[in-house]
Amino acid sequence: MAKKKTETEWQLRPTLALRPLDGGHARRELSEIADAAGEDGLPRLAVFLAGEGPSQDLLAAIFDLSPFLRDTARRRPAVLDTLFDQTIEARLNEIGEAIDRAARAENVSESSLMMALRQWKTEAHFLIALADLAGEAETALTVRRLSDLADACTRAAVDFLLLDAHGQGKLKLPHPKDPARGSGWILLGMGKLGAHELNFSSDIDLVVFFDPEAPAVVDPLDATELFSRLTRRLVRILQDRTEHGYVFRTDLRLRPDPGSTPLAIPVEAALRYYEARGQNWERAAMIKARPVAGDLAAGAAFLKELQPYVWRKYMDYAAIADVHSIKRQIHAHKGHGEIAVKGHNVKLGRGGIREIEFFVQTQQLIAGGRFPELRGRETVPMLGALAARGWITADARDALTRQYWFLRRVEHAIQMVADEQTHILPEEDEELRRIALMLGFADEAEFAKTFRASLQQVERHYAALFETAPELSADVGNLVFTGDVDDPDTLQTLHRLGFQRPSDICRVIRGWHFGRYRVTQSAEARERLTELTPALLQAFGQTRRADEALVRFDEFLAGLPAGIQLFSLLQSNPALLKLMATIMGAAPRLAAIITRRPHVFDGLLDPALLTELPDRAYLSARLAAFIEGDRAYEDVLDRLRIFASEQKFLIGVRLLAGSIDTARAGRAFSDLADLTIEAALNAVTAEFAQRHGLIAGGRVALLGMGKLGSRELTAGSDVDIILLYDHDADAEESDGEKPLAPSHYYTRMTQRLIAAVSAPTAEGVLYELDLRLRPSGNKGPVATHVDAFKKYQRQDAWTWEHMALARARAIGGDAALCAEVEDEVAAVLAQPRDGTKVKAEASEMRALIEKEKPPRDLWDIKLIPGGLIDLEFIAQVAVITGAVEPGRRVTATADVLARLAPGFAVPDVRQELCEAWRLYLALTQMIRLCLTGEFQRDDVPPGLSDLLLAATDLPDFGVLEAHLKETSRKVRKDFDLLLRSGASQRAPGRIGGGDATGEDPA
Repeated sequence: MAKKKTETEWQLRPTLALRPLDGGHARRELSEIADAAGEDGLPRLAVFLAGEGPSQDLLAAIFDLSPFLRDTARRRPAVLDTLFDQTIEARLNEIGEAIDRAARAENVSESSLMMALRQWKTEAHFLIALADLAGEAETALTVRRLSDLADACTRAAVDFLLLDAHGQGKLKLPHPKDPARGSGWILLGMGKLGAHELNFSSDIDLVVFFDPEAPAVVDPLDATELFSRLTRRLVRILQDRTEHGYVFRTDLRLRPDPGSTPLAIPVEAALRYYEARGQNWERAAMIKARPVAGDLAAGAAFLKELQPYVWRKYMDYAAIADVHSIKRQIHAHKGHGEIAVKGHNVKLGRGGIREIEFFVQTQQLIAGGRFPELRGRETVPMLGALAARGWITADARDALTRQYWFLRRVEHAIQMVADEQTHILPEEDEELRRIALMLGFADEAEFAKTFRASLQQVERHYAALFETAPELSADVGNLVFTGDVDDPDTLQTLHRLGFQRPSDICRVIRGWHFGRYRVTQSAEARERLTELTPALLQAFGQTRRADEALVRFDEFLAGLPAGIQLFSLLQSNPALLKLMATIMGAAPRLAAIITRRPHVFDGLLDPALLTELPDRAYLSARLAAFIEGDRAYEDVLDRLRIFASEQKFLIGVRLLAGSIDTARAGRAFSDLADLTIEAALNAVTAEFAQRHGLIAGGRVALLGMGKLGSRELTAGSDVDIILLYDHDADAEESDGEKPLAPSHYYTRMTQRLIAAVSAPTAEGVLYELDLRLRPSGNKGPVATHVDAFKKYQRQDAWTWEHMALARARAIGGDAALCAEVEDEVAAVLAQPRDGTKVKAEASEMRALIEKEKPPRDLWDIKLIPGGLIDLEFIAQVAVITGAVEPGRRVTATADVLARLAPGFAVPDVRQELCEAWRLYLALTQMIRLCLTGEFQRDDVPPGLSDLLLAATDLPDFGVLEAHLKETSRKVRKDFDLLLRSGASQRAPGRIGGGDATGEDPA
């Protein structure tokens, strides 16, 4: 009877029945939470959780599917116990009221407020997730609740800081009981916070202004410093992780020119900036801006002043072309086949949430100036308003509304697993199944089918929007290239399209029309090229390096054997034309490849190019087909060069087009190197044996080091390897026509391999090989006996060599020897070491590199303090000191950073390092893909700037630089914390003359 009474008192009203990943495991977890409830003196909850019924089944499934919610319930079972006395809605209201009172609590201090906000936020977060997963709350209510929670926490922190400043005499608040009123401190919520659409693990975007003439301001001249200091404290109150967690990660980078402006900006300066220098992405961002805390009336007045800037009275199609370029990762890849579900970015990927938001915002920017009812912040109501005004169809409204809420549910499920700010579906089957079950699907296959259909529907509507939008190409203007005199109107048109030297461009195009190249010798080819020319010039004009792009295209045409197929393809496929323009305008490295080897362009004609992932199996099958048959040795080496060149280009194109991300590109470049270098080794081994025979029991293993070992190669990387060999103990020499002793045999064979891979032939170089990471470096033999390698690593290796070994991975050769070498590497890395000594040596080595190789500027991402080397050193020190969570050995820096042991790096530091690595990888991959030389800050092709912004999801270059600077500052702080605290005294030991990046410091 008691059990029945307990059941009826439970206030959660689920509408969904979820299944756990593992029923038995789920029940055990629920039992552990019941035990925790008993220990905390919550008998009714303990009895209830130990019972049977639909509510218990649901809770067991939820806690099995979400480790974050399970851990919260185990730590704070009282949160669940409240649901016997009140509904989630009532409890959330109570928490909201408690947060509102928090700033004025008796004896409140910054630290007590931080603790209270974190505790309230954790409970509210938990209850919001519970209601969402149980189906009690629709997704629309969930995002509103999350936004209200963020508003309340921000308001409480702001009110506390205002009262604190008032108490110290720095402000004179006109209404101390309502501190924000008349304070002049304006906090605008941007993005999802401004639109009341926050996701489960979102950070909050704030832009902070102040009115120096506000009644509360004591000294207008001191106001910038005062409000910036208050803003800095606000971020600390909300964002810093303590033993109670954090409230919300806070991002201030959407303010005007974040690299050079204070955290809080005077209202007049902000208005002047937006009117004189504001960009279209900032107009789009201001659509969602909403005063969330501080002086709400002043915030509303500021937004009212800004209305003419955001909402233009005329039909702003030219701005749409610009706004559309803000998020260049959003491509309508029509006709490119299936969308991969695993690893798909629900927010930024094809058919994702951002496309729906963007669909709405572009329509608002076009029409909102004339129709005030189209100026709302929230996505779904605006879909309704756009349909009501006839700007979109009712079908588009209904489809996009349905898919928006479905994709937001998927996004929440991804984030509710571990409270991580990620939008990417897992790659592993079991983890994808977890998401499917959280959403109420039977299995991952059913989810994948629905998810793919959703993305395709969004993509269809998004593509149609930009097909029907008026294009600048509707009337390009005069383009006449006949005769030998420049047409004045044509020169004007070219100048308007973005060409700086129109007369030179006319001369180049006349050359095409005169059939000077093989590719334009047929009348039909010239006709097709003439039809294509306006679109071509427009596409090159949009690269903002139009002249360079067209000259590179001209060089490309000069080397082509035929062109009809290419011209037809570019004409019928605008996406390919845009890609060609991007390569010519932004990526000199890729442009040089297709100019030298036009045949690599053939790969672009494959319609499946952007949907086939260039994984190891795909590349291996292609390579086998390309070099099969009985071929001469030199022919094999040439074909390997052709294959590698083409595949590097195609991997790069996929990265440019956004169909693979930078991490996957790194793996693909590395797999390509593995496969082609192993194929070269096989060819060298066979060729060498013809003359010198074989060594009894002889076998070889190639050990990939550096970025090859960690599978993080870029388009321009050298390749670090070590060649190891073994043979029968009694083998004295090879059995061929010209016998050699084993050590001489393998040294000669390795030299042959170096030539096979690195020597230039008519088809170029396969890879530049670097063998300096072998035992004893350049002084040692190029080939090393496996026993000598083991002895050296265990007895003579320097600290930096063990750090370098953390990335070692067998990439080819005899399978048994490769396995033996892998086991030996793992054993060497696992040897006990003095952690303090290792940290001291690594720290000193980093200081030496900094002294000997100072960075050129902020964009020398490898060498800057807090750059790539810092991250690599942290990962490598963690590996060799056993500070990585147990599991399968990994060599990728990203994987090591993600598994840093909690005793070595606390979760927020680990997350900071992982985010920094992702940023650096995104930038370095794209820069190395596009440029052959150094990145010159003052001479960046605009197209490359756009690609870097797309890869990092940032709105402009100033924001990117500010983010890069801030990230490197954080990484250096973490480096000092992890490697220099407690290791500042030089410990005795060997550092050595190299560094763990595989290069000498000098």
